[in-house]
Amino acid sequence: MPIITSQEWGNTPDGTAHLFRLTNDRGNTLQLTDYGGIITSIKVAGKEMVIGFDDLAGYLGDHPYFGALIGRYGNRIARGKFSIGGQTYTLAINNGPNSLHGGDKGFDKQLWRAETATTENAARVTLHHLSPDGDEGFPGQLTVACSYEWTNDDELRIQYAATT
Repeated sequence: MPIITSQEWGNTPDGTAHLFRLTNDRGNTLQLTDYGGIITSIKVAGKEMVIGFDDLAGYLGDHPYFGALIGRYGNRIARGKFSIGGQTYTLAINNGPNSLHGGDKGFDKQLWRAETATTENAARVTLHHLSPDGDEGFPGQLTVACSYEWTNDDELRIQYAATT
């Protein structure tokens, strides 16, 4: 049966980050952290499949979103502005004149709440985050969950859910 272990991984501006290791029956592993939902490692047959850092410090600095959740928007919003129903919203600018991947403190820089579960065939970590109305300039409160499931067949299944 797959197993999950976790350990404290270091301190973020919002609290202590944890590193989760999901090991399937083949001994292959997926590692992720509750800081930004970052996948830090996938090892299959002893081979590393992920580019990233060995410690939390690398992820706390500038990096190209290695393995991270992004949000509320994936890509650039020109000049950090958009309109809905005649209302214009101004976002945090973090990519030249644009807003990229949710702004200065997007989902990749948030400490998420984690819950774990295992079944006969898989180990799962589900991360939860509440993005309040006005977060990085975006309207509406957003409740987000992202589930990472590592199966005995070496499948990584990621499911996102969000409600406003």
